[in-house]
Amino acid sequence: MSPVTIDELRDRKRRGPKLAMLTAYDHPIAKLVDAAGVDLVLVGDSLGMVVLGYDTTAPVTMDEMIHHTKAARRGVVRALLIGDMPLAALQAPPEEAVVHAKRFTEEAGCNGVKVEWRPGIEETVRGIVRAGIPVMGHVGLTPQTAAGEGGFGMRGTTAESAARILEQARSLEDAGCWSIVLECVPDALAAEISRRLAIPTIGIGSGPHCDGQVVVTYDLIGLFDRFTPKFIKRYANVGIAIREATAAYVSDVRSGIFPGPAQTVTMAAEELAKFKAKLAA
Repeated sequence: MSPVTIDELRDRKRRGPKLAMLTAYDHPIAKLVDAAGVDLVLVGDSLGMVVLGYDTTAPVTMDEMIHHTKAARRGVVRALLIGDMPLAALQAPPEEAVVHAKRFTEEAGCNGVKVEWRPGIEETVRGIVRAGIPVMGHVGLTPQTAAGEGGFGMRGTTAESAARILEQARSLEDAGCWSIVLECVPDALAAEISRRLAIPTIGIGSGPHCDGQVVVTYDLIGLFDRFTPKFIKRYANVGIAIREATAAYVSDVRSGIFPGPAQTVTMAAEELAKFKAKLAA
């Protein structure tokens, strides 16, 4: 299959089918989800929580993002690869943020970057777009700043907050975003934003009316056990499989079952005899 393009994904807002996006932070997972047919692979700053063990996404650095994005790039051959701009990069002045965005495309091989909404972010988005880098926006629950906004949870549940999120989405579209993530907003709000915007919307915890969906792959396959978001459908329990396999391995090693004959390489009798003769000499 030919590589996915932004023009193709834009057109699918009108004609379908819906867009499927998953996260990947390394080569093996990126290769698997790409081969399975996702349209977009996001190297999210969620890696801070699900891979690096941070309590939030806030501490994630550009160097960490670039390191993991390079690994994912080596596994993705068809899907669109998106790099997530971490908090530190978005707190920088707009001209410096553009430099960070260029690292994703020039150093890590991304097809674009994702930017979470924050006051004044539109200038940064415009600068990145002028530099020729496609930008995916992100409104609703913005994990980078969630701690200062009441924690993780639904956004846009009141008329006032819903109108504010709609305006944020419009402002990102006007600034040049080619698509936008809607995280943890009510389905009616997601439907209204999707109807009013000309660009594709990609939902996470925002109901079925978006133009596409994204989830964290580790949630999807049961590899992250600190908590499970309400909106997640668990398609596998890889974490349990890993624990069971590990426990069986430990048991076999301690009992002497592993390695067995099938996992053991023996020396030819003639060579073994020569070796013992050398030792005895």
